[in-house]
Amino acid sequence: MPNPILTISPVIEHRGVSVPTFLYGTAWKENATERLVALALESGFLGIDTANQRRHYFEEGVGEAVGRALASGKLQRTGLFLQSKFTYVSSQDHRLPYDSQASYAVQVEQSLQSSLAHLHTDYLDSYLLHGPASGRGLTSADWEAWGAMENLQESGRVRLIGVSNFSLEQLQLLLKNADIKPAFVQNRCFARTGWDAEIRALCRAHGITYQGFSLLTANLAALGRREMREIAERHGCTVEQAVFRFVLQVGMIPLTGTADPQHMIEDLAVYRLELADEEIELIKRIAF
Repeated sequence: MPNPILTISPVIEHRGVSVPTFLYGTAWKENATERLVALALESGFLGIDTANQRRHYFEEGVGEAVGRALASGKLQRTGLFLQSKFTYVSSQDHRLPYDSQASYAVQVEQSLQSSLAHLHTDYLDSYLLHGPASGRGLTSADWEAWGAMENLQESGRVRLIGVSNFSLEQLQLLLKNADIKPAFVQNRCFARTGWDAEIRALCRAHGITYQGFSLLTANLAALGRREMREIAERHGCTVEQAVFRFVLQVGMIPLTGTADPQHMIEDLAVYRLELADEEIELIKRIAF
C-alpha cells in the first residue's frame, strides 16, 4: 500500500474554472453528512458534489461542514469546488426546495437560491441538471430548465453548468440545440459499456469533462476478476485504487462516497500510482 501521506486533489482548468480531479460525493449519508464532508475536506478533497434533493442528499449538512472549514481559515472559498444539482419533482420526496406549481424556470431559480443558502455561498462552481424529465429524448421541461441554467451561468451565480444521468441520444440533442454547451456530464459508469465509452467519446469531441460515479458499486463482478487483483498486486495497491487510477488516466473525474476515513486517504493516494498502457487497455475491456 502507498504510504498514506495526505494528498491534496490536483486541479485542472476547465473553461476558466479550477476543477479538482477527484470529487467527494455526498449522497445517502443523512445525519452523517456533516461529519463525513468535514473528514473529506481534512483528507485533501477540494471538490464536493451534492444535490438539492432531500430524498437522497442532506445539502444543509454539506453546508455546515463547508462553513466550518472556511471559518477555520484552513480553506478559502476560491479554493473549493462546490457542485449541486436541480432535481425534478418526480425524483424528490415531500421536502421540496421549490414551489412545485411554479414554472420549471422558477423552480430552477428557487432551487439554486436554496442551495446557495444551504452551502453558505453566493455562487456555485457547477450546477447540474440531475437527470432528464423522460427516459427518451428531451422534453419541453428539460429545455426550459436548461435555459434557466444558462441564464444562471450568464448571471455569474453559477460558473459552469452540466447534466447528470443523460443517455447518448439526450446528450447529442442537448449539444445540437443548447446555447451554452454543458461543461460536465456526470453518469453512473459501468464497465460493461466500456466505462460509458460512447458518451465519453462525445464528451472529448466537445470539450466536456466526464464525471463518473458508482465506479466501484456498479462494477463488483468486473472488479472481482483475477486480472484486476493481479494489477493491484503489481502496484502494491487495492483494486479500488487501481480503478480510480485507471479512471484518472483515461480522463475522467471520479467520485467517491466512502464513509471510511482511511479509504479517503487511500483514494487520494492514487495520484502516486501510474498504470501501464497495457493495464489501461485491459481494464477498459475487463467486463467483456
